Amino acid sequence: MLTRRRLLVTAGALPLAGTWPPPAAAGTARAAAPAEAGVFPDKAAFLPTDITYLDSGSFHPISLGARAAVQAYLARRCLDPGSQGHGVEDKELLAKFARLVNADQDEVAFVQSTTTGEQMVLRALGIPQSGGHIVTDTLHFFGSFPLYEQLARQGMEVSWVQQRDGRIPLADLKKAIRKGTRLVALSSVSTFNGFEHDLQAVSDIAHANGALLYADVIHAAGCVPLDLHRSGVDFAACASYKWLMGDFGLGFLYVRKDIQPRLLRTNYGYYGISEFKPHVYPLDPPGDSIADYAFENSATGQFALGTHGEVVMAQLDHSLDYIQRLGVANIQSHAQTLTTRLKSELPQLGYTLLTPPETRTPLVTCLFPDARKKLGPRLKEAKIHVTLGANRFRVSVSVFNSMQDIDKLLAVLGHA
Repeated sequence: MLTRRRLLVTAGALPLAGTWPPPAAAGTARAAAPAEAGVFPDKAAFLPTDITYLDSGSFHPISLGARAAVQAYLARRCLDPGSQGHGVEDKELLAKFARLVNADQDEVAFVQSTTTGEQMVLRALGIPQSGGHIVTDTLHFFGSFPLYEQLARQGMEVSWVQQRDGRIPLADLKKAIRKGTRLVALSSVSTFNGFEHDLQAVSDIAHANGALLYADVIHAAGCVPLDLHRSGVDFAACASYKWLMGDFGLGFLYVRKDIQPRLLRTNYGYYGISEFKPHVYPLDPPGDSIADYAFENSATGQFALGTHGEVVMAQLDHSLDYIQRLGVANIQSHAQTLTTRLKSELPQLGYTLLTPPETRTPLVTCLFPDARKKLGPRLKEAKIHVTLGANRFRVSVSVFNSMQDIDKLLAVLGHA
């Protein structure tokens, strides 16, 4: 499977949902009113195209509303006299994300990416310098495999729970987590095959043994109902370019409020400062130090660094409202209608499912030797976008996909 960012190169920057048959004049089609909550597919919110886009798990199409929000931001940055005014406030956007995942605004901070958030958590726990035991699993994000392998080389004891039939059994996690385990790190929903952990059950086991739980939620936030408070997770992180319908370079880190005072401060960013009074410039009040300052008592105060992408903030300001309006449970229900058919018919065509049939996530992965070589040309000719790996393919559906998109994919794939 390709990495999150390499998909931009192999798939091309084609951020659009498709229809089958293709529209006669996509460039001149007139958009209809946006869908109401629970009304799917919502193709009107995205630019019409003849591309059948079934790859939102790699990067999600930019909606027309998000594009308009970016254009308005750029107009302000160009000093367009007709477009002046205030942009998106940091705390306002953090609050929108917090509401989406049932967290408090002071428990979330901006980060550059999911990986950035995960590594910030490790540093705040004093890992690897302080040593100890970490439990992770082989359905965690593959980009984190080198991270935990390196930590093992630096003295951490790292236990890997192996997948079985596309799942990480809770009983196997329970065996691996023990007294003295410091951290359990996993993906809430696996990028590999869409398997979904029971976060509350895992957090109960972790906490019973004195461990903390980190969850990569990039394939959950925005497409699967996620309640961070109820789940009991201590840390979570995600980028925004997938199911949050944002873009590369900006995401979110969640840190449970009662955990924050226990963490090492490893970031001293200006954006985390709540009070600042210098004593070095002309007319400054005198003081015994270069400056008096205090950090905000929040996740932002603990983890914020410098500036972040305000273009993406403009996108997210629209997209988070859009997701809330549709309702994550409704988005999930629509996706399940499509993935249920895929999980039923792909095996009948001879493809081997790697995704457990009971999963509620919008991802379906199949094993297929030489997938990229054998399927790539015909999918490209048919203008169908899925994730193609060397020996597997992954279909990921979203709000704009229809059963016609699934019809087309199945017809083009044919028998294995």
